[in-house]
Amino acid sequence: MPLSAANLLSEETSPYLRQHKDNPVHWRAWSTEALAEAQALDRPILLSVGYAACHWCHVMAHESFEDDGVAAVMNRLFVNIKVDREERPDIDQIYMAALNATGEQGGWPLTMFLTPDAKPFWGGTYFPKLPRYGRPGFVQVLESVHRAWRDKRGELARSADALTDHVSARLAGGPASTTIDPTQLATLAAGVQDMIDRQRGGLRGAPKFPNAPFMRVLWQYWLTSGNREHRDSVLLSLREMLKGGIYDHVGGGLSRYSTDADWLVPHFEKMLYDNAQLLQSLGWAYAATKDELFGVRIKETVGWLLREMRVDGGGFASSLDADSEGEEGLFYTWDRSEIESILGESSTRFLSIYGLAAPDGWEGKPVLHIEADDLTPVISAEFVSARQKLFHARAGRIRPGRDDKVLADWNGLTIAALAGVGRLLDRPDWIAAAAAAYRFVIGSSDDAGRLPHSILDDRRLYPAMSSDYAAMINASITLFEATSEASYIATARNFADKLETWYTDQSGHGYYLSASDSADLLMRIRGDVDEAVPSATAQIIEALTRLAVLTGDLDLQSKAWAAAEAASGRAAQLAYGQAGIVYAAALALDPWKLVTVDAPGSRAFACVADAASDPRRVDIRLTAGDKTSAPALPGGIVPDIARPGAWLCRGNGCLPVITEPAELRSALIQP
Repeated sequence: MPLSAANLLSEETSPYLRQHKDNPVHWRAWSTEALAEAQALDRPILLSVGYAACHWCHVMAHESFEDDGVAAVMNRLFVNIKVDREERPDIDQIYMAALNATGEQGGWPLTMFLTPDAKPFWGGTYFPKLPRYGRPGFVQVLESVHRAWRDKRGELARSADALTDHVSARLAGGPASTTIDPTQLATLAAGVQDMIDRQRGGLRGAPKFPNAPFMRVLWQYWLTSGNREHRDSVLLSLREMLKGGIYDHVGGGLSRYSTDADWLVPHFEKMLYDNAQLLQSLGWAYAATKDELFGVRIKETVGWLLREMRVDGGGFASSLDADSEGEEGLFYTWDRSEIESILGESSTRFLSIYGLAAPDGWEGKPVLHIEADDLTPVISAEFVSARQKLFHARAGRIRPGRDDKVLADWNGLTIAALAGVGRLLDRPDWIAAAAAAYRFVIGSSDDAGRLPHSILDDRRLYPAMSSDYAAMINASITLFEATSEASYIATARNFADKLETWYTDQSGHGYYLSASDSADLLMRIRGDVDEAVPSATAQIIEALTRLAVLTGDLDLQSKAWAAAEAASGRAAQLAYGQAGIVYAAALALDPWKLVTVDAPGSRAFACVADAASDPRRVDIRLTAGDKTSAPALPGGIVPDIARPGAWLCRGNGCLPVITEPAELRSALIQP
C-alpha cells in the first residue's frame, strides 16, 4: 500500500524524529515501506541523520526543513527519510562510512543521497539554505543531485555499487588474523601518548573530545606495564577537563566536546554516554590517587545524573540539548554582573578562582571555568555554598530540552559506572539507582525476552543491537560485584545466549551489530569502529571475557577468545579507530579474578576490594559459613570459603590464599 504524500513522523518513538513532525517535508522514518516507495517511484532517497541534542541539526532544520520552498523541492525530487542516529546506529554507521570513503569529513547532520535500492552515491553534512561558509546552498545541492541522477544515472549507479562494496568490505569484513598480538596495546598506547597535549591533556588541537576509548587504552597500558607517563596523561586530561568550560561547574556533568584546544567553550549538549564514561574514568582515577577533586566531581556528576536524567521508572534519558530559547549555551553561561548580584561580596573571592571567558568567535555570554592552578579552594565549603547559590538562581531559567528516550546500551554503560562508583565511595543509594535503571531496561523486554534498543513511554524499538546486550552484560556483572545477588549472573548468561542466537557470525569470527532478523538494512555490519563509546565488538569481547572469568565457563571463554582474535586481526590496520577492540583484547589476554570471604558481620576484605577499582578485575564477595558453592578458580583451585580470606587470580594462575586485609591491599596496589 503506497505511503501518503505527507510527513509521517508524528507516531515515531524518537523525540528527534518527532521534532520534525510539523516540517512541510514529506518525511518518512527508515522502514521497508519507505525503501519500497523509493523503488516504486524510481526516485533517489535523501537521507538525513541526526540526533535531538545536535546544534547544527537544529540549524539546518530551521533554515531548510521548516521552509516551504525548500520542502517543495525535496518533496518533488526525492523520497525523504529521517533517521535518529541514536536509535539506529547501524544505519548511521553504514552511511557515515560511505561519506568518509568519499573523502568528506563526517559529522551531523549527515546528509546522504541514495539510489532507490539504498546504495549511497554522494553526500555531506550541514548544508546552509543559502551559499555561505564556502558551501553551496541546499536547494542548489538538491537540484544538482537531481540533474546528475537524471543525466548520468548509469555512472551514479556504478559509483554507488563501488562505494557500497567498499563500505561492506570495511564494516562487514572477515578476520585478518587468528592470534591476539600482545604488542598491539603497547603500540597503540605509544601512538596515543605521542598525540597528547602536554599542557591541557586530551589530544592536541581543536575541537577537543573526551575520547574515552583512547583514555582507556592509556590506563590499561599503565596497569599492564607500570609506565606512569600513560597514567599521568589520563589524570592530566581529567583535571583539565574538570577545570574547563566543558564541565558544568554549577550543576555537574560534562558537555559533549570543546570547540577550542583549551576545554574552554563547549558545544553545550550533555550526552548520557559521555558522563557514564566520565564516572568510570573518575572512579579509576580516584582509586589510584585518592585525589579529592576526582571524588567531588564523581558526586557532582552523579547528582546531576540522578536529578536531571532519570525518567519515570528509573531509566536514564539520552541527552540534554545545547540550546534554550534559540541560543546555544544560554542556560549555562553567565555575565559577571549576574554572579556579583547573586554572590554579593563573596563574588570577588569566587572570581579569583573561577574565570569568565568569551573568546573570539563565541557570540554568547561568557563561559564559567576554573583559572587557578591550586584547586583546593574549589572543594571547600565556601565554594560549595557559592555554587549552590548560582545553581538555585540558574534553576529559574528556561531549561534546555531533554531527549527522553532510554537507550539500552547507554543505560548499560551508566548502570555499570554508577554501581562501580557506588562501590568505590560506599554509596548504596547509587547502587540502588543503578539497580532501578537495570530493572527498567530488562522490564521492557518482549514476550520472547529480547531487549529493545530504544524505550520511550509505552513505545519500544525492537530488536536491540548487539551493543545493547554487551552493555547490559557488563551492567549485570558490575551490579553482581556490588550486591552479590546471583540473579544478575543468570540474566547476564541469558543475554549472552541472545547474542549467540541473533548476532553471531556463523563462521565463528565474531558478532554483528544488527540482529539476523533485521530486514531493512543495505548490509549487515560488525560494529568494529569506535565512536564516542567503544565499538559494539569491543563491548562484546569485554562482556564475554568478564562473564567467563566470573563463572569459570570455558565455553564462554572460548567464544570471547575467538571474537578477540578475529577482531584484533581486523583492527591491526585501523587501531586508532578501533582502540576499544585493542583494549578489550588486552583484557582477554590478562583477566583478573578476586574472591573475598569475610566473617559474618564483617566487610574487611570486601572494603579493600571496593576501594581498589581496577578494570582488569572481576570480584566475587562471599561471607564465611554461607551455604553456597565455591566459585571456580583457574588452575583447578578450590577456595576454602568456610573461613575469611582472599584469592587473587591472574590469567590461569592464583596467588596463595591471602589471610589479612592489609596483605590484600598490598596485592591490589597499582603500579
